Amino acid sequence: MEIWRSCLVCVIWCLATCWAQDPLAPAAITDSMCTTAKSCDECIVKSPQCGWCESKGFDDDSYSRCDLPENLRRRGCKEDGLNFPKNKLIEVEAKPLSDAGDAGEIVQVNPQKLFLQMRPGEPTRVQLNIRQAEDFPVDLYYVMDLSQSMANDLDSLKGLGDKLAKVMKNITKDFRLGYGAFVDKVKMPYVDILERKLQNPCLHGAVCVPPFGFRNVLPLTSETNRFSEEIGKVDASGNLDNPEGGLDALMQATVCKEEIGWRDRARHLLLYSTDAPFHIAGDGKLAGIVKLNDGKCHMDAVSMEYSASSEQDYPSISQLSGKMQENSIFPIFAIGRVPPGSADPMAFYRDLPKFFHESEVNRLTEDSSNVVELVEDVYRNITSGVKVEDDAPADLFGVEYTATCVDGIPHKGMQECSGLQLGDNVTFSLDITMTNKTCDMPMKNFTFSVGPTAFKESLQITIQAICDCACSEERLEGPDICNGNGTQVCGGCQCFPQRSGAKCTCDKEEAEGIDPACVWQNSTVECSDRGNCECGKCLCNTRTNPVEEIYGDQCQCDTYSCELYKKLPCGGPTRGDCKCNNVTGLNYCQCKDGWSGSNCGCEENSKKCISPDGLVCSNVGVCECGKCSCNDTKKYRGATCQNCDSCPSECDLHKPCVQCKVYKTGKYKDNPEACNSCPHEVEVFEELPNRESTDRISCVFKDENNCNFEFTYRKLGEGNIELQAVEEPSCPLVADVLWIIIGIIIGIILVGIALLLIWRLLTYIHDRREFQQFEKERTNAQWEAGENPIYKPSTSVFKNPTYGK
Repeated sequence: MEIWRSCLVCVIWCLATCWAQDPLAPAAITDSMCTTAKSCDECIVKSPQCGWCESKGFDDDSYSRCDLPENLRRRGCKEDGLNFPKNKLIEVEAKPLSDAGDAGEIVQVNPQKLFLQMRPGEPTRVQLNIRQAEDFPVDLYYVMDLSQSMANDLDSLKGLGDKLAKVMKNITKDFRLGYGAFVDKVKMPYVDILERKLQNPCLHGAVCVPPFGFRNVLPLTSETNRFSEEIGKVDASGNLDNPEGGLDALMQATVCKEEIGWRDRARHLLLYSTDAPFHIAGDGKLAGIVKLNDGKCHMDAVSMEYSASSEQDYPSISQLSGKMQENSIFPIFAIGRVPPGSADPMAFYRDLPKFFHESEVNRLTEDSSNVVELVEDVYRNITSGVKVEDDAPADLFGVEYTATCVDGIPHKGMQECSGLQLGDNVTFSLDITMTNKTCDMPMKNFTFSVGPTAFKESLQITIQAICDCACSEERLEGPDICNGNGTQVCGGCQCFPQRSGAKCTCDKEEAEGIDPACVWQNSTVECSDRGNCECGKCLCNTRTNPVEEIYGDQCQCDTYSCELYKKLPCGGPTRGDCKCNNVTGLNYCQCKDGWSGSNCGCEENSKKCISPDGLVCSNVGVCECGKCSCNDTKKYRGATCQNCDSCPSECDLHKPCVQCKVYKTGKYKDNPEACNSCPHEVEVFEELPNRESTDRISCVFKDENNCNFEFTYRKLGEGNIELQAVEEPSCPLVADVLWIIIGIIIGIILVGIALLLIWRLLTYIHDRREFQQFEKERTNAQWEAGENPIYKPSTSVFKNPTYGK
C-alpha cells in the first residue's frame, strides 16, 4: 500500500510539473511577438495566440495590452474587454450526397460552399465528403485522324457506337456519344495546295475528301446509332508531312462546349485516335502563321469546321492542358500501329500524361477494334480512384490534407484514394491556414475551390480575413486622455507626433532610435529583445507560466534559461533554483542540499556506491553523483562495478590459501611466505556447517592428487571474508595396477576367441548353404545324348569271310 501511495504521489508530481511548463518555445510568443504590438490591429495579426485588452481600467504601464489571453486575464483584463477573435466556419450550401437511383441533380461532393472568417496563422479544419455516383452522366467525344493511313480503321468503327452504348449501359444509364475528325491546316507545307491535289489529296488513284483542320461531325448525342451512320458517310483525306494537326482538334473539341454538347454535370471523356505525331506550337511559322493560338472556340456554325485553322498557330501542350483542366476533360490518347520499319508515333505520346492534369495513353490494335475495351478500362480506372486538389494561392494559404479512404484509417498528407468502387464514400480533411500576407492585400475576401481532379464538381471556399479590430473605429481625444498627447484607440494610446510612451508621457526625441538606457552591455536591441523601452525604462515581457519571470534593468535575466536536467531548469524546484548574475547576465543553477553539478543533476549520496563486500565501487571504480563509474567499463559492470565476467571468481581467489593452510597442497605449498600472507583465516571442520545459508557460497575443487576438497566463504563487510573448510579431502581408492593389466589381457584374448568362433560359425553356415544349392541343381539337371553325323571312328573292322570255315 505504501509503494502504491508513493507511485501515485510521483505521478501527480510529474503531471503538475508538465502542466506548469510553457507549451510554446521560450521566445516564441510572449518574448517578442505579442508584447511588441502597439495597436489592436497589429496585435491580432502578429500571432493567433495574441489578444488585446481594450478595457479602460487596464492601466498598468508595466505591461503591454497585447499578450496571451491567459496573461491578460491574470493581470485584470475583463472578459468583455478582451479582443481575441477566433475563426468561424459557416456552411452556405451543403446538399447531401446522391444515392444510386436518386432522381434529379446528382451530387458527388459535400458540402458545396463554405464561408470562413479566418485570423492569420490559426488553422481551421474543413471536411470534404465524396461519393462517385453510380449512374453519373458520361459524355464521350471521339476525335479521329482522317489521314490516308487511318482509312482502314473507318470500317471497324462503323459498329462502334452500338458497342460502346451497350458496354457503358452497364456503368451508367445516361451516356452520350459524339464524333469529330481532323487532318491538318490547309497550308503548305502541310498539304499540297494544287487545285487537283486539294480535291483529291490521296496517292495512287485512291479517292479522298479535301483536307481540313477539324470538323465536328456529330455533336454529343444519346442516339448512339447515329455514330455508325456518320462514320459511314466519312471518307479519308490526306496531307504531305507526317505530323498531323491533332492539337488544333483537341483544343476546339475542348473549348467549343456548346457546339460539341458538353454537359456541365457529366464526366467528360475525349478519345483521340491517330497513328502519327502532332504539330506543336511554333510549327505554324513554316506556313507563315505567326498569330498565337488564343485558346477560344472558332467553329463555323454552318460547316462545323475550325474556321481559324489557317490563321492561328497550333496550341502548346501546356495551353491545351490548362483548358482541359478548366473544362474537366479527361483525354485518352489511342495510338495506332504503323508498318514495320516506320517510326513508332507512341514515342511522342508516351510522356504526355506528365503534362496533363489527368490523361491516359494506350495502344490501338491494327484495325482499332479494341476501342470499346480501351474506353471501358480507362473509365473504370478513372472511377477506381479519387484525387483532390485545390487552386488556393500558395503564398496566401496553406492547405494540409488527410485522407480517410475505404479502410477507415486517416492518412495524413495523402490527397488521393484508390481501389474504389462506384458508390464508395471517402473523406478528405483539409487544415487551412491563412498567412499574414493576406492582411497586406487590398482586398480581404478570397475564394478558391477544392475538389476531385476528374470531377466538374468542387467545394467553393470563401475566406474573409480578420485583420482589423472592431474597436479601431472608435477614437477618443481630450485633455484627460493619454495626457492630452494622443488618441485613445481600443483602450490604448496612439501618441501625437513628438510624443511617445504607453501614456504619451515621453518626448519623441528621447524615443528616436535605440535608447542606451534600455540596452544591455554590447547588445544592439533594447531590453534584450524581451521587453519594451518606455521613457528610458524597460518593461519586461511576461510568461504564460507564472513561475517563469523575466527581470533586470534591461530584461537580461530570467528564471528559466538555466541548464536543463531531464527537460527542467536545474532539475526542477526539488533540486535547485535558476539564478542570474546581474553583472554578467548569465544564468546559473543554485543547487539545494544533497544535489550538485551545473544542472543540479548530481546526487551527493555515496551510500549507493558501496558494493556488497563493503568496498566503494568494488575498488575498481569512482563514485560520482551517487553512481559508480567503473575504471574499465568493458571488464566491470553493475551498479557498484561488482560484476566481472573475465575476472577470477571468489572461489578461485581463495583456493590457494585454503589449500596451503589446511591441506599443505596447491601453488603455495612450497612457498611459506606466500601462504602466511593470506589475508583471511580458515576455520576447519570435520563436516561443513551452515551449507544452506543464503549468504554463504560453497566452492568445490580437485587438487593435484585427484582429491576433492570443499570450502565455503561469507563476506562480512569492509573487505573481511569468513572461510570454512573440511578437515580431510575426499580422495579416490588406489586400484591394483597388476590385476588391471592381467584383466585387460585376458579380456582381449577372450574377445579374440569369441570373434574367431563367430567367424567360423558364419563360414560353416555359408558353405552348407552353397553345397545344398549345388546338390539341388545337380539333381534337377537333364542330360541328352546325340551323335555327330560327320563323325568317323578312328578304327575299322574287317571280317574274314573264311573265318570259321
